[in-house]
Amino acid sequence: MPSKVFKIIACEIAYREICWIASRTPHVTSLDFLVQGYHDNPELGYLTIQDQIDAAEPGRFDAILVGYGLCNHLATGLVARDAPLVIPRAHDCLTFFFGSRHQYERYFMSHPGTYYYSSGWLEHDRRNGDFIPHTQRNGLGPKITFEEMVERYGEDNAAYLRDFFTVWKDNYGRACLIQLQPTAHLDMRDEVREICRTNDWAFDEVQGDIDLLQRWVDGDWNDDDFLIVPPGYQVVPTYDERIMDAVPEGSDESVTSRLTQIRNATP
Repeated sequence: MPSKVFKIIACEIAYREICWIASRTPHVTSLDFLVQGYHDNPELGYLTIQDQIDAAEPGRFDAILVGYGLCNHLATGLVARDAPLVIPRAHDCLTFFFGSRHQYERYFMSHPGTYYYSSGWLEHDRRNGDFIPHTQRNGLGPKITFEEMVERYGEDNAAYLRDFFTVWKDNYGRACLIQLQPTAHLDMRDEVREICRTNDWAFDEVQGDIDLLQRWVDGDWNDDDFLIVPPGYQVVPTYDERIMDAVPEGSDESVTSRLTQIRNATP
C-alpha cells in the first residue's frame, strides 16, 4: 500500500501505545491527543472532537483516525468533512487494549466487578492535563485533595464528600492490569498491587493485544472492526454488535431526534 497521510485524534489513555504504533507504520501520521475525561462529559467531548475534525486542512489528509469508541455516546453525531473518519467499532477504549471487542467481552463476562488499568490509566493524572468537568458522576470523584476540600467546605463537609466519592470502590472486587508490548518495560505491577491492597481487591493480570490499534493506524480496515465514515456522513449508534454506523448528515429525521434525546439524557 502506498504511504498515506493520516490525522489521528485520540484520548491520551492510549498515548504510549499509539505513539509506538505510529513509529512502526509506513504511513505519515499527525498526532493530536486529548485529555482523559471526555467520556464523563460526552457533549463537551463530541464538540471538542468535532472541532478537531473541522480544523483539519482540506486536502491534507487521506483519512482522520478517531481514537475513541462510542464512549458514552461521545462519538454519536460526529461528521466527516473533507476526509473520511475511521473509528474502531468499540464501546470504549478497553477494546483497544484487548485487541478486539470479542476478547474484551469474554474477559468482562467471566470477571465481573473488575477495574482495569493500563499505562494510560495510571499516568494520565500525573500529566496534569486540563480537568474536564463531569456532567455525570462515574464515581471517581473530583480532582481535589482532602485538604483543599477542608479549606473550601469545612472539615465535616469535606469528610462527607470524601466518603461519597469513594463509594464506587465497593462495586469492584478485582483490578486487572493489561500488559502490552509497547509498555512492557514499565514496572506497573507494584503500583496496581498497591491499589489492590488499599482497596481490598484481588489482583489479576492479562496480556493485552495491540493488533486492533496497529491495523487502525496501518490502514488495514475491515468492516467488522472499523467504521469508515465518508465525507458528509455522521456517526450513529446501532445498539447491536456493530456498535455504530454512518448515515448521510441530516438525511434521516430520526438521527437528529436521537441525538437530541441522547444529549438531553446526559445529566
